[in-house]
Amino acid sequence: MGFISRKIFPACGNMCVCCPALRSRSRQPVKRYKKLLADIFPKSPDGSPSERKIVKLCEYAAKNPLRIPKIAKHLEDRCYKELQSQHIRFINIVVEVYEKLLCICKEQMAYFAVSLLNMTSELLENSKQDSMRILGCQTLTKFIYSQADGTYAHSIENYVIKVCKLARKNGEEHQKRCLRASSLQCLSAMVWYMAEFSYIFAAFDEMVHVILDNYEPETPREGAMERGDVHHNWLNEVVRCEGRGSVIGETNPSCLIIRPRSEKKDPKLLTREEIETPRIWAQICIQSMVDLAKESTTMRLILDPVFVYFDSGRHWVPRQGLAMMVLSDMCYLMENSGSQQLILAALIRHLDHKNVASDLQLKSDIIQVAAILTKQVRTGGLLKDGGFVSDLCWHLRKSLQATVESVGEQEENLNLSLQNSIELCLHEIAIGIGDAVPLFDVMARTLENLPSSGVVARATIGSLMILAHIISLLWDSSHSQQAFPEALLIQLLKAMLHPDVETRIGAHGIFSVLLIPSSNRFRPEHASLDPGYLIETRRRRSNTASTFASITALLEKLRKEKDGAIVENPRDDAVDNKERDILEEDWKQGCAHKKDSPNLYKISSIIDKTTGSTGMTEAEPFITKLSEDDLEQLLSGFWIQANLPDNLPSNFEAIAHSFVLTCVSSRLTVRLQICIHLSLSLFRIVSFLSFLVSCDLILAASVRETVAVTN
Repeated sequence: MGFISRKIFPACGNMCVCCPALRSRSRQPVKRYKKLLADIFPKSPDGSPSERKIVKLCEYAAKNPLRIPKIAKHLEDRCYKELQSQHIRFINIVVEVYEKLLCICKEQMAYFAVSLLNMTSELLENSKQDSMRILGCQTLTKFIYSQADGTYAHSIENYVIKVCKLARKNGEEHQKRCLRASSLQCLSAMVWYMAEFSYIFAAFDEMVHVILDNYEPETPREGAMERGDVHHNWLNEVVRCEGRGSVIGETNPSCLIIRPRSEKKDPKLLTREEIETPRIWAQICIQSMVDLAKESTTMRLILDPVFVYFDSGRHWVPRQGLAMMVLSDMCYLMENSGSQQLILAALIRHLDHKNVASDLQLKSDIIQVAAILTKQVRTGGLLKDGGFVSDLCWHLRKSLQATVESVGEQEENLNLSLQNSIELCLHEIAIGIGDAVPLFDVMARTLENLPSSGVVARATIGSLMILAHIISLLWDSSHSQQAFPEALLIQLLKAMLHPDVETRIGAHGIFSVLLIPSSNRFRPEHASLDPGYLIETRRRRSNTASTFASITALLEKLRKEKDGAIVENPRDDAVDNKERDILEEDWKQGCAHKKDSPNLYKISSIIDKTTGSTGMTEAEPFITKLSEDDLEQLLSGFWIQANLPDNLPSNFEAIAHSFVLTCVSSRLTVRLQICIHLSLSLFRIVSFLSFLVSCDLILAASVRETVAVTN
């Protein structure tokens, strides 16, 4: 009758109001969504849902979007009802319908998003069964991954705290582990969302801490890590020669072992066991955080809470610590983006954080981690920036200054351990940069701001001395003839006129190390690496007899070679070798307690190497080039320094040493007038014996250079 009244007798709709078939409701389309909703649920609690009918309902919703709010409301009410009855199977069906709606009705998400989020909130707050909370995390995860813009950013952000609480649930039983894994899976989706739509949640720090709580360390396989480079062996010898002994947290170059690359996890290719493992999802979260760190600003937002977590839990232990694992994995993941140096820079900058500033052991551990990461980064290519070298030198200067002011052995040992760590890190950075020019710029800038205070100036010079030794080792190994950096030379000449006496001596030491880097290897003692070398005032007392005997023997040998007395007899070679051994023994005995200067021994070795004396089979040492302008500035500077009224014998010794090295490096005939003027200036303060030694040595070097140039 309804069909007839509508098609054949349309007027009946207005006149015949008593006929049930002619009511207005009978003229509307049949409400199929209610029947489809009823069909998706089985008749009995043990029955299985109909996948075909669920798809049919979602397709109907896609074609009739105005029906979606009523469908979502019906599903939400049904979910609340089944939660009260604890019918888990029916709740799973409701969740499955929502998941299908996210796939099929993605463009109509606005019609059912609020209902879905309300249902998810009820599932997450269910405290009776962990399976419901797991289901809520999985539903929220799928909702996040289905987002096409930032419309629901604030709605998703409201669930961060709830999910983080679930990820902290303790317990090793299977259900608890699955709950933590599902929560971390949801957190990984949130990190992906932030990276995708450039939105940082307010509770991001809490997310980072929860992720790191579940980042369990792996036990490394024996022999899986590669050994440290042989270039670090010099530091072991330095520590041994300095007699530091065993100190707290002593740094050994062998600890610089790179962590092997961990396998990158794909969330779509995980096995069932991996899906239920919280550590795997924590690793995936770290991968998503690396994708989020696209620039320096976001990098800092990520690393700051990470570093604070490591500080609070003291996870900075090198090699097996959590910090080493996480940061190493992040560096591996950033290889293509080139942001690895941002991690290193942030790590060095973190030394000034309030959690670390007063903890020397924590500082030492952090710098060791930075050294290992630097080695890892440089294996993949050269470092592009060495800007954090100045920061390391600043911390080294503070440590050297604190060594003098330390009141106990414990504090002194901690400072020595920190200095060893900084030396290792500087060495790795210098190798990674591959070019000494940026390091020279750092030294020049530091000397330009050299303070007038004696203690601070000595500590600054001491830190630059260590850096100079590192540069000399690397520069000498390259065998590339380079000119002495002009800006650094100017600043060194200014430092040689510093009001503090010991600071002037240190500036000469830096100059000699950089002028002839290979000469550093001839020193039996690496006194310049001793933190107290420039900090404590050490007045040397010359052993006149032994020093004069050594110099006399050296000059006698030079005169013989000048006159053409070339030794060809093996017996004479044996005599020369014996004589050399006697000289070395005399020097060692004279300097056993640091009363004599090793400069004379060092100069004799350089002259022997440079002039190619008989019996020496080693190659010619590497010598930095000096231009004519540099020579003029140096000679003028030496003359001014020699006339300073507060000079000590050690200052004249340093000036004479630098002068001789300048003459040797210039490979030019030194004018006798310059030698006499400088020697006369030295004669004003030092004894007549010291004057003769300096003058004879300079003249001998000049004569030898003249013969070499003539030949």
